[in-house]
Amino acid sequence: MTTTTSTTTTMRAISQDTFGGPEVLKEVELPRPEPGPSQVLVRVRAAGVNPTDWKHRAAPLFLGEPPYVLGWDVSGVVEAVGMGVTLFRPGDEVFGMLPYPYGAGSHAEYVTGPARAFARKPPAIDHVQAGALPLAALTAWQALVDTARVEAGQRVLIHAAAGGVGHLAVQIAKARGAYVIGTASAGKHAFLRDLGADEVIDYRETDFAEAVSGVDVVLDTIGDDDYRARSLRTLRRGGLLVSILPAGGRELAERAQRFGVRTELLLVEADHAGMNAIARLAEEGRLRAAIAGTFPLADAARAHELGDTGRTAGKLVLTVE
Repeated sequence: MTTTTSTTTTMRAISQDTFGGPEVLKEVELPRPEPGPSQVLVRVRAAGVNPTDWKHRAAPLFLGEPPYVLGWDVSGVVEAVGMGVTLFRPGDEVFGMLPYPYGAGSHAEYVTGPARAFARKPPAIDHVQAGALPLAALTAWQALVDTARVEAGQRVLIHAAAGGVGHLAVQIAKARGAYVIGTASAGKHAFLRDLGADEVIDYRETDFAEAVSGVDVVLDTIGDDDYRARSLRTLRRGGLLVSILPAGGRELAERAQRFGVRTELLLVEADHAGMNAIARLAEEGRLRAAIAGTFPLADAARAHELGDTGRTAGKLVLTVE
């Protein structure tokens, strides 16, 4: 049995038929999905655009061959609930991350997903802010809290600290009471200090491996072999490097062992408990996404063009009227 508030049968979505640049994205009309057991149908109000979106647009990764609709971040209003759902009712405002990687589809007017992939949207933030948070904030939360178990007083080094994941990781680490060191270009240092970073290193001018030592946790958001190798040298004995780009694990682990440190490779997961924790931090004003730009759904290609530059600080968000 499905409980619903609408009789709409179609929706607008951003799809692609081939791999390529932003120009392959096009607005199409598709059947509106229906929620299955334990699922909710969400009318999308805002949806973040992440590096994984433009990477999947450009080349085959997890999703196989197009056509498909991208997007994992979503904030919106529950339109219908499937059989067995008790957490939400039609009309509830929710935000969350669709199951990564195979649950993509939020760059559309409607999307379905497991009820427990969502949490209630905090009243203190709007849909744009809520739509920017889930994938990047969950990645940071699962790396720093679930995996590294960061505690007050620990030293945490965050690479690309002004990026989508990085700037949220800075705030989460500070909320845990950590001393936070970030790497970023000089123009982003003031931004990071405003977020609470205790120390910021210009990676273009300074070798962070020479400037930093005694670190408990390194968060690698870059995946570059040289960065990883140098990061191991910054860790105290028994320290941990968590990389959110899970490749090259065996060689990295062997190298870490020689330094007496550990490594973990993380792929973000849909996470009801994590979303609730993120909602609490957002409601308390301790976690906020910097919005690098907002675009109407029809202008998704423009968001991808900006993302392709690799120079954005914060998050890009699509809005749906």
